[in-house]
Order: sequence, then C-alpha cells, then structure tokens
Amino acid sequence: MPVNNSDISINPLDLNKNIAIGVVFPLMNGGNFQQSLTIKEQVKSNIINVLLTEKGERIFQPNFGSNLKSLLFEQITPTSLENVENDIRISLSTWLPYVNVNNLVVVQDDRNPNLVLTSLEYSTTLEPESLDTITFTFEVGE
Repeated sequence: MPVNNSDISINPLDLNKNIAIGVVFPLMNGGNFQQSLTIKEQVKSNIINVLLTEKGERIFQPNFGSNLKSLLFEQITPTSLENVENDIRISLSTWLPYVNVNNLVVVQDDRNPNLVLTSLEYSTTLEPESLDTITFTFEVGE
C-alpha cells in the first residue's frame, strides 16, 4: 500500500534505494545491467518489454509479447493502425493487467508516410491518478 504524504504517494518499495526492483531498457550500460529503483520505472520497462517482444520470441513462453513487428510490415492503412492499437491494448491487458491504458494514439506521420507514431498514456491500479506516457516511433518495414 502506498504511503501518502500530503499530495505525494510513495510506494514502500521505492523508499530503499539500495534495493533494485528489476531491470530497465536498454538492458546493458557499460557492461552492467541497469537497475530500476522505483515501481514507476519498472512498470515503464515492463511495458516496453511486452510491446517490443514479438510473440514466439521468448523461450518457453511463446505467447508472451505482441504482434507489433509483424503488423508494422503491412501497408499503412486506417485498418492497420487500428490493428496496432488493438494489439497494444490486448498485449498489455494480457501480460500487465495492473496497467491502465488511459489514452492511446496510433497515427501515420504526416511528414514521413513510413513512420507510425504511438503515444501511450497509462497509470497503474496501484496509483491510478499518477499518469505517465511512453512514445514509440516505428519505421514501417524496419
């Protein structure tokens, strides 16, 4: 349960900076794994991990991840953009049920028709009022 000090909500796991909660992306920094020291930082890493892992890529968990890479090889149409949005929502609800998708925008870049821009605003069930955003830029055919 988070500790509330006026308007600040602090998870007890975030109080001890000597204990890592997990790893962040990119995984390696100078030959060492980068560690996440807060719940917020780890949630962001978990989202990136799920969305950038292609289904079938993870050994012993062939259904883990998303279909984004295969969807982004398709011709960009309103339907394909909707498929990307649906895949993000389904992947997150399946693998990270504690993540609330508050707003998700998937659009084709006006200046470069080979780019798909995504913006994901999310919160967690632990702290539903604390919003964070992740943006991705995918180049089609990459």
